[in-house]
Amino acid sequence: MRQYPMHAAALENNVDTVKQLIDSGVEIDARDQSGSTALLVAARANSIDAAEVLIEAGADANAKDNINDSAYLYSGARGHLEILKMTLAHGADLNSTNRYGGTALIPAAERGHVETVQTLVESGVAIDHVNNLGWTALLEAIILGNGGESHQQIVNILLEAGANPNLADRDGVSPLQHARARGYHKIEQSLLAAGGQ
Repeated sequence: MRQYPMHAAALENNVDTVKQLIDSGVEIDARDQSGSTALLVAARANSIDAAEVLIEAGADANAKDNINDSAYLYSGARGHLEILKMTLAHGADLNSTNRYGGTALIPAAERGHVETVQTLVESGVAIDHVNNLGWTALLEAIILGNGGESHQQIVNILLEAGANPNLADRDGVSPLQHARARGYHKIEQSLLAAGGQ
């Protein structure tokens, strides 16, 4: 089996080894069996220091693995905020999508990563992008969220950023209808205030 020392060092957040490998000419965006670059391995492990060294050395924040994850998309989805901010500062493609056809914003909203959602909104990611399931970030925050405080905050961030409160799912069910069906009263109030029907 082929060895990937840069990937191993990234996984362990071993900055000295990452630097030595870069200096010795190891290809920075080389891919392992899963199609992952060392930067994507660092993003998965939330190895912030290794990710920073790799990004500063020119690693591609948008290089995707075999299942369409990139360091940018993964750190956004998982709420790995420091690495996400690094990728945004170094050419992250806001229009790139994951295997579900979603931007980084959609899984961040679903998983309740408030600061990540705020960061992505401020970076200019499309608020009303619709994924392969027919869902926007707003719909995912309601349908797959738990109605708790973080999801309430995310709904408010999205609405304040101009999310369409009436963009329904494929079955024509609106965000407001989904919130009502789940008994998410605070989210319902936010949607009503934003003109939701």
